[in-house]
Amino acid sequence: MNTTDPLLAPMQADEHRELGGVQVDVSRAGNVRVKRMIYPPGFNWASHLSAAVGSKLCMHAHVGFMARGQINVRFADGCVVEYKAPQFVAVEPGHEGWVVGDEPAVLIEFDFAGDTVDRVGLPQVHRH
Repeated sequence: MNTTDPLLAPMQADEHRELGGVQVDVSRAGNVRVKRMIYPPGFNWASHLSAAVGSKLCMHAHVGFMARGQINVRFADGCVVEYKAPQFVAVEPGHEGWVVGDEPAVLIEFDFAGDTVDRVGLPQVHRH
């Protein structure tokens, strides 16, 4: 990984972990968590996180800014949405995603742990 690129470089955070190949750096700001999520090339929810989380679909909402790369998301209804940097992101629960291309995807995310959907006013399921 290119550590001279500030989007990918090690950083000070309240918490650092890796889950299914995804690097997650978390810092708290009041009631909100600010996260940098680095998804590696080849990442796929079904292959890398579904079994670890114990769910066919990701039931977490994602709100933030796609700073690098591209992630495509398929919702339970079959709808596929492309999130390509630079782009704001609002993903409802009930989805699976995968990195497109040969560069990492970097998402700067804001959440309220299990209360994100209600706190930011997202629907509980994807709507067209």
